[in-house]
Amino acid sequence: MQQLSATERDLVGRFNAGAMLSQVQAWSAVNTGTRNLDGLARQWDLLADAFSDLPGEIRKVEPARVTAIAADGREEEVGHGAHFVLSVRPQAARRYLLTGHMDTVFPATHAFQQQRWLDDETLNGPGVADMKGGIAVILAALAAFETSVAAGNVGYDVMINSDEETGSLASAALIAELARGKAAALTYEPSALPDGTLAGARAGSGNFSLIVTGRSAHAGRNPQDGRNAIVAAADLALRLKHMETATLSVNPARIDGGSANNVVPDHAVLRFNIRPRAVTDADRFAVALRGLIAEIEREHEVSIHLHGGLSRPPKPLDPPAEALFGLVRDCGAALGQPIRWQSSGGVCDGNNIAALGVPVVDTMGVRGGAIHSPDEFLIVSSLAERAALSALVLHRLSGGN
Repeated sequence: MQQLSATERDLVGRFNAGAMLSQVQAWSAVNTGTRNLDGLARQWDLLADAFSDLPGEIRKVEPARVTAIAADGREEEVGHGAHFVLSVRPQAARRYLLTGHMDTVFPATHAFQQQRWLDDETLNGPGVADMKGGIAVILAALAAFETSVAAGNVGYDVMINSDEETGSLASAALIAELARGKAAALTYEPSALPDGTLAGARAGSGNFSLIVTGRSAHAGRNPQDGRNAIVAAADLALRLKHMETATLSVNPARIDGGSANNVVPDHAVLRFNIRPRAVTDADRFAVALRGLIAEIEREHEVSIHLHGGLSRPPKPLDPPAEALFGLVRDCGAALGQPIRWQSSGGVCDGNNIAALGVPVVDTMGVRGGAIHSPDEFLIVSSLAERAALSALVLHRLSGGN
C-alpha cells in the first residue's frame, strides 16, 4: 500500500463487500441462460435499478437478428434478450468501455439453480463467477471512481449483453459501435486462474454448420441411385480434423440427419468449431474450407451449404495492450495483488474489442473457477479486491494521483 497516494487510499477503501455479495446472490438466483428470455428480462430490470445510482443514461438495446441451422437444415431465427447500456459523459474527449454479460450457460431446465457455501470464503452457484460477480465488480468500481476528481474529465460506456455465452452474435454490432474511439476497455470475465492470473493473448473462434444434401434411395433395391449425406458429412468431419495445425484447432462437434435403416439418407448437418491463433490461420482455413467443400461435393455427388463463420477474431497482445496490462500489474502491486497473465484458447467479447484496435484487459472480474459447470465457484474476498483494482486502474488511466 506504500505506493498509493492519500487520494488513492481513500478511493480503494470504499467497498462494502457484504453489499456486493448480496447483489451477486440476488442476481445468481435469477436463471439467465441465454435462451431464457423471461429470466434475462428480469435481470435487465435488476441491473437498471442497481446502475441507476451512477450518473448517465441507461438504454435498453434490442438484439440484432441472428439465425441458426435446425437439425433438419432449415435456417431459423433465434431469440435473444435485450442488452444493457449505460453512457456517462458521452461528450468527454477521453472515454472508456467496460463490458460484461448477464447470460449464463445454464438453461431454465438445468439442475444447477441453487447456491451453497463450500467454505467460509467460497460460494458455489450458477453465474457467481461468470459473470454476475464481475458485474458487481463493475458497479462497485465505478461508484468509487465517480468520487475521484479525475472522473469528471473522462466518460465511459458500460455494456452488459445477453448473449456472450453463445458468441455475442446478437450484440457484435453494439460492441463495435461502443468500442470505436475508446482509449481503453475492461471486460469482466473471471480471472483465468483462481489466483487472479489474467488471460493475455487469445485465440479466435468460429462456429460453422455444413448442410449436406444428397439423394434418397432404397437401401436394398437401388442403393446405387442414392447419394448418402451422412457418409459425406462423416468424410467432411474426418478431413476437417486433419486440417488442424499447431496454431489452428478444429473440432467437429455434431452430425444431425439420417433416416430409416432401409433408406439412403439424403440430409445431414455437420457442426464444427475452429480456434485460430492468428488472423492468417483463419484466412488460410477459409480458403482450404472452400476447397474441401468442392472436393466433397464432387466425390460424393452431393451439394453443401455453409452457414456461420469466424465470430471472435484472434486477440494478440500488441504494444498498446501490453501497456494497459502493465498498468493493471502496477496497480495490483500497489494494492498487494500480484498480477500476471498467460495466453488462453478461450474467447470472449475482448476478442471483438481488440479487433477494433482498442487495448483491452478482459479478465478483470472475480477470482473463481470451474465455470460452465455445476462446480462453478466464487472466492468472495475477490469481490472487493477486484473492485479496488478496477477503481485504481480507472483513476490512473484518467490522470489521477
